[in-house]
Amino acid sequence: WGRMRSSMEKKRGSDTSVEGMVSKFMNDPSLKEETKQLDVVLESVKSLYKKKLRPLEKAYRFGEFYSPMLSDADFDAAPMVLLLGQYSVGKTTFIKYLLERDFPGMRIGPEPTTDRFLCIMHGKNERCIPGNALAADAEKPFQGLNKFGVSFLNHIECAEVSSPILSKITLIDTPGVLAGEKQRVGRAYDFPKVVEWFSQRCDRILILFDAHKLDVSDEMKRVIEVLKNSDNVRVVLNKADQVTSQQLMRVYGALMWSLGKVFGRPEVLRVYIGSFWDEPYKNTENIPLFQREREDLLNDLRSLPRNSTLRKINELVKRTRYAKVHAYICNHLRGQFGMFYKQSKQEKLLKSMLQEFKTVSKQHGLPPGDFPDVNRFRSSLERFEVWKFPKLYSGQMQTLEKVLSKEIPSLMKILPIVEQKKLEYANSTGGGGTGDDGGNPFGRASDSTKAIQQPWVVSGPMKVKYDLIFHEQKLTSGGKLTGSNAKEFMLKSCLPASTLGLIWELADMDKDGLLDDEEFAVCVYLIEAIKSGAMTSVPAALPVALIPPSKRSIVKADQSDDFV
Repeated sequence: WGRMRSSMEKKRGSDTSVEGMVSKFMNDPSLKEETKQLDVVLESVKSLYKKKLRPLEKAYRFGEFYSPMLSDADFDAAPMVLLLGQYSVGKTTFIKYLLERDFPGMRIGPEPTTDRFLCIMHGKNERCIPGNALAADAEKPFQGLNKFGVSFLNHIECAEVSSPILSKITLIDTPGVLAGEKQRVGRAYDFPKVVEWFSQRCDRILILFDAHKLDVSDEMKRVIEVLKNSDNVRVVLNKADQVTSQQLMRVYGALMWSLGKVFGRPEVLRVYIGSFWDEPYKNTENIPLFQREREDLLNDLRSLPRNSTLRKINELVKRTRYAKVHAYICNHLRGQFGMFYKQSKQEKLLKSMLQEFKTVSKQHGLPPGDFPDVNRFRSSLERFEVWKFPKLYSGQMQTLEKVLSKEIPSLMKILPIVEQKKLEYANSTGGGGTGDDGGNPFGRASDSTKAIQQPWVVSGPMKVKYDLIFHEQKLTSGGKLTGSNAKEFMLKSCLPASTLGLIWELADMDKDGLLDDEEFAVCVYLIEAIKSGAMTSVPAALPVALIPPSKRSIVKADQSDDFV
């Protein structure tokens, strides 16, 4: 048993050397391969924008009518996840759960502790960057925040953290949404407008609710109003382990009813149910549900790099269509001026802007849906001398047409190839690394396909029995059994401590110092086989049939068939 304890302590040593469940889940080698391929696609998207679209935007001042011109940072930035919710629903704790560590600027408490926006990004050196410096940094995708002024920039920071998950996504923590009107008025900036700016650039928006805080305040309604048309909103029902199964059913129903009234759309939002922190569950009856929901949420986050690439391609298409219409409008208005009375002519054109839009649409066959809001366009155009805009040449429009009709569709065809390469990489490597942490040498399977197809000796009824025993133990919030909690159960077998230590090392297949339900099933199977005499001793390595099929790609197996 001492051998088992020392092995666990070695694995769980310092926070910086431990690769936890979330980081392992996100650090899939096939995901790395997919990211490399997506980077190639993004470079092509960036090149298209800089060479074909940006010169036209610059000539006709597109950024001053619509959104600012894109920088390299807007393309290179990792996918962003925005977390919203009322105070004390667990937003900051949720981020800590994903990072599996503390981060600079973190404050957690039952009162409204997070009083500013906090962007948690990947960085080699841990540091906090104040808002004004953050908005001035051309290497970060936050320069557009300058339009909210110093009053807002004093309420945003960036924390750079060296964390594996942050190399794939950027997390945006937000102040708790307030319930009282006086507190809302006391903000020095327009909170819903800032949320709208972030929502247009984020690949996933998570709205967190506490199982005991389902009310939607006035400010939360205003925030949801700006998110109504977003298709990337998801809901997290946090702290769900604090209620029983019957209560959870009622809480879920009440939450869906409230969201249906506020969002006002027939589609049902995806709600992830769980308790996302590093403490044991208070009520264990729903642990299987929480585990499945956690895996679904992590799978959703893992898909963001690919979805982010699609979003950026979609943004390029949208900007190209808008820029095309914008250039046609400016060129048409420019052609209305003569040699004299230019200012009075511009005033006349501003008044008849709606009619000018219809003329341009008819002349060039442009859909009305691609035209901007007429009042907003008119107010922006007042600041310019329209007759000074450059003349539009047919070659410029042909370039944009080629981007829309040929080059972007070519990029879209690459994405299925990226997915295929990801699958090929996963198959060629057996789904990733071997998980070898320098332990006992095991034999490598000679036929991986045959090994995966070989049935698991733990039958369905046996697995059900072992699962019942597993969920009777004190588990972590991640649904795993620690060594100290497993020790009491394993000692009841009355086997020698040295034997139990060997069984633990074999059962802990991913070498994280914890047992999940499948590893626990293998552990109990070995104990029962030794006690019954079916096995005379603990094998040096697990035979293939004893390894759960889901773990055969990461565990080296003994090819011998001499086992029970």
